[in-house]
Amino acid sequence: MITTRFAPSPTGYLHIGGLRTALYSYLWARKNSGRFLLRIEDTDLKRNSQEAAQAIEEAFKWVGLSHDDEIVYQSERFDLYKKYVQKLLDEEKAYYCYMSREELDALRAEQQSRKERPRYDGRYRDFTGEVPVGIEPVVRIKAPLSGTISFVDGIKGEVSFQAEDILDDFIIARADGTPTYNFVVAIDDALMGMTDVIRGDDHLSNTPKQIVVYKALGFEIPKFYHVPMILNPSGKKLSKRDGAMDVMEYQKMGYLPEALLNFLIRLGWSHGDQEIFSFQEMLSLFDPSDINKSASAYNGEKLLWLNAHYIKNASYSRLTQELKRFDVNIEDHDKQEILVDALRERAKTIAEFANMAKSILQMPLSYDDKAVKKFIGEDSLENLVKYSAYLQISEKPLHLPIEFEEITKQFMAKYNLKMKNLAQPLRISLVGTAVSPSVYDVLSILGTDEVNMRIQKFIQTIKG
Repeated sequence: MITTRFAPSPTGYLHIGGLRTALYSYLWARKNSGRFLLRIEDTDLKRNSQEAAQAIEEAFKWVGLSHDDEIVYQSERFDLYKKYVQKLLDEEKAYYCYMSREELDALRAEQQSRKERPRYDGRYRDFTGEVPVGIEPVVRIKAPLSGTISFVDGIKGEVSFQAEDILDDFIIARADGTPTYNFVVAIDDALMGMTDVIRGDDHLSNTPKQIVVYKALGFEIPKFYHVPMILNPSGKKLSKRDGAMDVMEYQKMGYLPEALLNFLIRLGWSHGDQEIFSFQEMLSLFDPSDINKSASAYNGEKLLWLNAHYIKNASYSRLTQELKRFDVNIEDHDKQEILVDALRERAKTIAEFANMAKSILQMPLSYDDKAVKKFIGEDSLENLVKYSAYLQISEKPLHLPIEFEEITKQFMAKYNLKMKNLAQPLRISLVGTAVSPSVYDVLSILGTDEVNMRIQKFIQTIKG
């Protein structure tokens, strides 16, 4: 059974690079009717944040990535890790190292003076002498001193490391007894039954060390997929300014989760020229072996384009619920569908959608100076007065945009006017600016009484 995991460190928010890794892992497990697990790698007790761990769960819930089983917290497994440290000590595959800080600093200075890579020299590897006094030892694993460590990466192909170039007897337990990252990752991946580990290629250099641990403990080595990083448009590391922010910030900015997931799956993976993928299509088409070998560039305009697509195709009830996040409640509005249809084609984010809705639903508190100067004069004010009166003597109640269009055309024919004589002054009086959706949609959404009230208020404001 395919088993994957997402294993963040709770030292900050979940950013989009992490979410993309989680998405890839989730899709691969679900496609194969496997298991997707969540592990919080919180062994660094000084840097841990319970709030950050909760934020990761919140982000998962928002985008709909459900994990199997309970969340595994590494900080709750220290006794387990100590057993495996002791196992390696008992089997003489690991040893206590009594090297002092002064010794280590002197060794590094000497190696640097010879322009060598700083590394532990193995002086306590087979130590049989008298134990130094006053030194709390670390535990080091006996790593291969020569040879090649190779594995087949699902994205990069065969990857080989020369043991003497990248390995020394690395620490698996610190002097205070706490285990180190590469040691616990290998143990947990093995015990949790990982068959496929999908992670960023910044972890590539950790892989040979983890393979050393796997082999020392007799664990089966999983299949690795190291995913190239997401870069900014200039080809540099993605910063918060470029989009590497908390995933939940995207919700606050008005992005839909399906748009964000669609955006992320295309950052490094493709299926022909297809750009828009339903979640079901992602599940059926995704294969980590098809992930690109090169890094991907973040494109904010493309994310906006995708978000606009999903807004246009969302249901009325869905958009109504999303708007509530931005203090717009149209759940019981009798023109809900007209309002949504008037705005969904124009909005790229829900925040933008909400602001446009507010501009229609709320009485203007002020009027755009430039628009007033350009479109408002004695004639236009007189036309608004006449139009307001004409609406009030309508023989039938006005509800739909087409009904307002018909009576407006009748009005213009009666007074020999063209739409340019009325449309912009009417918009300014109703929403405060000369920019709005179809004026007939706005009239329908507001209704005759509110329209007349706003026209009267506008005229009073202009005339002072």
